[in-house]
Amino acid sequence: MTDVRVAVATAEAVAAASADAYARIVAALIRVTGDWTLAEDCAQEALTLALQRWPLEGVPRNPGGWLMTVARNRAVDVLRRASVERRKLAELAVLALHDQGHVAAREEVVDDRLRLIFTCCHPALALEARVALTLRTIGGVPTADIARAFLVSESTMTRRLTRAKTRIAEAGIPYRVPTGPALTERLPGVLAVLYLLFTHGYNADGRPAFAEEAIRLARLLRRLMPDQGEVSALLALFLFQHSRRETRRDGQGNLLTLDRQDRRRWDHAAIAEGLRVLDGAPEAGSYALQARIAACHATAASAEATDWPAIATWYDRLAEVQPSPVIELNRAVAYGYAHGPAVGLALLAQARAGGALDDYPLAVAAEADLLARHGDRERAAALFRQAAAVAHSAPERRALLDRADETASHSSG
Repeated sequence: MTDVRVAVATAEAVAAASADAYARIVAALIRVTGDWTLAEDCAQEALTLALQRWPLEGVPRNPGGWLMTVARNRAVDVLRRASVERRKLAELAVLALHDQGHVAAREEVVDDRLRLIFTCCHPALALEARVALTLRTIGGVPTADIARAFLVSESTMTRRLTRAKTRIAEAGIPYRVPTGPALTERLPGVLAVLYLLFTHGYNADGRPAFAEEAIRLARLLRRLMPDQGEVSALLALFLFQHSRRETRRDGQGNLLTLDRQDRRRWDHAAIAEGLRVLDGAPEAGSYALQARIAACHATAASAEATDWPAIATWYDRLAEVQPSPVIELNRAVAYGYAHGPAVGLALLAQARAGGALDDYPLAVAAEADLLARHGDRERAAALFRQAAAVAHSAPERRALLDRADETASHSSG
């Protein structure tokens, strides 16, 4: 039993050290060697060796420094065998200073991680490739797990990651953080990658670990770029949304709408952190406005206490900043709760007029909900079934069919 406890404690220590140091190690090795695969392989080998040695030797006083030393030494061995130029070997030797803690300035470490994030999220790469590369290179997520999230085979995902790294090399994508106007242009793309990564974890059939990784990366980015308000806003948005992760399903695994969740079981520490992070962030940005909408839901003591007029007002501003059919759909729903279902239905009809929301399950479900509240339950039940027919996942389909049955039963009653 003691051996089991030691193994568990060691695995937890390795996981904690990996979360803290993995991206830093990979970023530093990429900066020096220019070889993404070598950097990742050496970091992974260091983690494997830690799992083997730490149960016998004990967890080192500086776990991150231990991992950096092992990864660096492994890179040195590989490069020596490859007879590469002496400059790279000399620069790798300099990384040894990290282990003693009197390294180059903290900004150098910050720059390494920022370089890695901005390179993984470079617009020259396809958006899906950016997300996958971010997961693999910064988060250390196994390729097999990324493949399952994207519904492809591991070999296919391996090829995609290889192509992305090759694209970085062949296109001469610089391993640096943009400055001035270029930073303003590039940062939204980085945030979009984190947002998509979070969505992959938050969706009904998503992998929660991906949402947690998006939160971890958003926290890191906020530490590295504390003056960027939209970074703080995005982190706050993630925290508010993810605070409900334990209450989104009932005991049978069925999805629960926001009004039916047990708010006592929400992660109130995450909500409090989100409010602190959001405090002081500018209100003009898209993520800041979305975060304030999410905050209205997260801080409401009950569904009935939700400040829908405030949410509707925030959606007015969001529609100006980021006009889109989906934003207009959500705005219609907010107005339907704030000012009555008839108002919501009128706005929804406007949002759907261009045809962009045709067969979009959430648009059909929103119309069904508004009609049910307006009294036309028979039509609402039919629309819930229509939404279920085009739903993107089995959990969403079951939830919509349950709403259809419930609405029909009230109609007949």
